[in-house]
Amino acid sequence: MYGWIFRHLPGPLWFRIVTAILFVVAAVLVLMQFVFPWLSQFNPLTDSTIGGGV
Repeated sequence: MYGWIFRHLPGPLWFRIVTAILFVVAAVLVLMQFVFPWLSQFNPLTDSTIGGGV
């Protein structure tokens, strides 16, 4: 899959490497800014029972 994407990027090798790095950085940024915060509300591991008191 990654080879197919890399082969279809335009330009010389150095430009394809830079473009691939930018795509990875953009994907990580989108995940950190939007996807992971949205998913954290469904994660039961963040619920704390310490100090709940009766």
